[in-house]
Amino acid sequence: MNKKEVFKLAKGFRGRAKNCIRIARERVEKALQYSYRDRRNKKRDMRGLWIQRINAGTRQHGVNYGNFMHGLMKENIQLNRKVLSEISMHEPYSFKALVDISRNAFPGNKTVAPPKKEGLAILV
Repeated sequence: MNKKEVFKLAKGFRGRAKNCIRIARERVEKALQYSYRDRRNKKRDMRGLWIQRINAGTRQHGVNYGNFMHGLMKENIQLNRKVLSEISMHEPYSFKALVDISRNAFPGNKTVAPPKKEGLAILV
């Protein structure tokens, strides 16, 4: 990279990393390495977030995540985790229908007890 491109990418860096070419070049190279790595890590993090959201939604209906996904696979319902997490957050009745379909498809789903109510609900 030439000096003009390096300084353009180094804009906003602190100290001599924005105006001294040798330091700016090192910092820009490292920043580009971080951005390459984190573009891949972002995909990993989002998948984990989707799984957490689906798990929270399924446990409200007494099914765990693994059994829910296995039941959907047996019924050949091909919704990805991103879509399932959006449905679990924004359309609870549609998600409950999916949980019921999964529960009927996989017998392991029927044995899980619904979560117990805790806190003030027990006292009242």
